[in-house]
Amino acid sequence: MLSGEIAEAARIARRAGAILMDVYGTDFSVTYKAKADPVTEADTRANAYIVAELQKSFPGDGIVAEESPDQSDALAGGRCWYVDPVDGTKEFVARNGEFAVMLGLAVDGAATLGVVYQPVTDKLYAGVVGEGASLEQHGRARKLRVSEVDDPGKLRLVVSRSHRNRAVARVVSRLGIAEERQNGSVGLKAGLIAEREADLYLHISDKSSLWDACGPEAVLRAAGGRFTDIAGSPFHYGGTDMRNRSGILACNAAAFEAVLDVAQEAGRAIGLIE
Repeated sequence: MLSGEIAEAARIARRAGAILMDVYGTDFSVTYKAKADPVTEADTRANAYIVAELQKSFPGDGIVAEESPDQSDALAGGRCWYVDPVDGTKEFVARNGEFAVMLGLAVDGAATLGVVYQPVTDKLYAGVVGEGASLEQHGRARKLRVSEVDDPGKLRLVVSRSHRNRAVARVVSRLGIAEERQNGSVGLKAGLIAEREADLYLHISDKSSLWDACGPEAVLRAAGGRFTDIAGSPFHYGGTDMRNRSGILACNAAAFEAVLDVAQEAGRAIGLIE
């Protein structure tokens, strides 16, 4: 039902990725919106391009973008796009390739469509909830479906390079997880779960925003996974508060309930959830 939207979102994400790569190869400068929150010319240029293209293609839709100061469109009902022009700016600055362009479409407050594009590897994750997810790379596409690993000790955890805290370590210890890998972008972590390269991602912190979640949630849920906050509650896209106050839990469906119990305990221990 959203084939036109997914095709257009993919086109826009690829072009935005090319803008990022134009900057990536230069001696770009870095400024800070806040402590440990960098921004570059790539963020602002890609943000402007994505917003302008979405406005042309879907003039009736709301748009909330990280580098756009006015977030009032989030109050609108119906359809709203959530845009992160560079998910993983720290990784962009570090030049390790672990950054992505992310577009998510929320319909009546629920993540419905998502595109996550990693320009360095030409990986394009795309999904529509209820209709399936795919990965296209170097002109070849395949459908995605999460793993069926249900033994918590056998889960492969993908963690942030800059946000792995003691609460996550507590969950890892309690579940007996032995295999971990790092990645900077939320969208790429969700993509790795969708393509069975990982099974679980935990962000036990309030330091993320709705534009970090909408696209990845749609991709992962379209691939049969689960994407909630640490309390197990679904994300709602709308209102004035852009922060994900209760963290992120992204997992395959088979192990979700077992992980949720331990994640909730860790979240309560640091006061993230009640």
